[in-house]
Amino acid sequence: MKILAIGDIIGRPGRQAVHKFVRSLRKQYSIDLVIANGENTAGGFGLTVNTARELLGDGIDMLTSGNHIWAQKEIIPHLDADMPILRPLNYPSGVPGRGYLLAGKTLVVNLMGRVFMNSLDCPFRAMDKLLEELDPKPKVIIVDFHAEATSEKVALGHYLDGRVSAVLGTHTHVGTIDTKILPGGTAYVTDIGMTGPEDSIIGDDAEAVIQRFLTMMPHHLSVGKGKPVLNAVLVEVDETSGRATGIERIQREMTEP
Repeated sequence: MKILAIGDIIGRPGRQAVHKFVRSLRKQYSIDLVIANGENTAGGFGLTVNTARELLGDGIDMLTSGNHIWAQKEIIPHLDADMPILRPLNYPSGVPGRGYLLAGKTLVVNLMGRVFMNSLDCPFRAMDKLLEELDPKPKVIIVDFHAEATSEKVALGHYLDGRVSAVLGTHTHVGTIDTKILPGGTAYVTDIGMTGPEDSIIGDDAEAVIQRFLTMMPHHLSVGKGKPVLNAVLVEVDETSGRATGIERIQREMTEP
């Protein structure tokens, strides 16, 4: 089984990159499942019904998210409906939405870190509980870990090694070079990277971000400019064992905005 996981999609440039490349990538690599983090697709902040439908119509099978999933209120009623959208599993009980969803024979799970982030339930124990309760438990399990701290991401990768097929980091928007198969057979990367405008600071307008650092005053942030780029990882999994057999980076750049 081949699974493409796309890093945080930022605004219109990110959606343009998805529209340009995802269907051709599916064909080129014979991909079975495409997941993507969509929490920044609506003007760089949140997810709307229209942007979700646009992405799902362009070849993405499931959207994961993180701390910005609540930014656009219109999406909240749809988190419990038919659209394949996840919010982090380790939000407190009673919060709208779901933290995992089955796509064919593959279970996709969304978790969020706590270091430098919101004080949520423990992602490690939340995943333990889920794995204990699943009956039957799918062989192929993919985890999007939306977290800030590198150490927390690496720790979860090792904690779940051999129990899930992949732990793939999102949120920091800067791709890391540590794609690997852990000893127990779990594919891992600390951060997939960003799908959005190349000439930006993690997707935002560079000048506005610089002014924030120079003045320490709030400045309105808008989506950055420049040619759109897609960052993703391609994970290959043995469907019989659930163990990953490969993980590689996929990057595509549009020639112009």
